[in-house]
Amino acid sequence: MVKDGRKHPNPCVPLASVLPSVLETLRSGSDAGLVRIWELWDRIVGATIANNTRPAAFKGKLLLVEVSSSTWMHQLQFLKSDIIEKVNDAFGTEMIQEIKFKIGTLQHCTPRRKGGSAQGSNQ
Repeated sequence: MVKDGRKHPNPCVPLASVLPSVLETLRSGSDAGLVRIWELWDRIVGATIANNTRPAAFKGKLLLVEVSSSTWMHQLQFLKSDIIEKVNDAFGTEMIQEIKFKIGTLQHCTPRRKGGSAQGSNQ
């Protein structure tokens, strides 16, 4: 509750829902592509790959993607050219020419249970 007794309308929102607009206001135009890739990543690569990867950075026409394991890193090497093509198709221009994969820590949103509490929280 807020000090004046009003309930906060939505105290917890997923970071992914506000991050793109915040980054767009803070970053240069060259980083806008990374924000856009974050928004489109699930549709570009599909749910299974998206659950095990995350676009991390652009360096020129290189996209750095964090992956959940060495197994996924190996598998994605075989899909690299397809992912590059799909990203460029989604943008309508040659946004990337190369992808490098690295093992990273992927943090995904915790699904909320009915009643509004996150899993594992004590409210």
